[in-house]
Amino acid sequence: MKRRNDVRHEFVELIPNNREEGVVYVSIKYATAVHNCCCGCGNKVVTPLSPTDWRLTFDGETISLHPSIGNWSFECQSHYWIINDKVKWAPKWTKKEIQSGKKKEEFDKKEYYKGKNRQSFIDLFMRK
Repeated sequence: MKRRNDVRHEFVELIPNNREEGVVYVSIKYATAVHNCCCGCGNKVVTPLSPTDWRLTFDGETISLHPSIGNWSFECQSHYWIINDKVKWAPKWTKKEIQSGKKKEEFDKKEYYKGKNRQSFIDLFMRK
């Protein structure tokens, strides 16, 4: 297994079945970015693009994904950021850090959608 320190990106409509190592496939239509794990293990990494998952930035030349990519369900448990087509490696997290991170993500999603539902209710009420 060879760890990657950079990637390139391709904008596609559909993610190909045979993914090339080091390529992040971005489907705007399906709001998803997919690549093989940057540690070299070959696992498929899917990063849904949404306000509560990942954000993609394209500066005209490179892409960045935020937040970091923590592959906690993979044996490798790799953890990295993709910033301007470069892979920035993060320290390995402990089981406690992983559990805490998952709880925070779950809480943040619930809070986001609770606010969205509240705003939708207010919008409906104000229309009358």
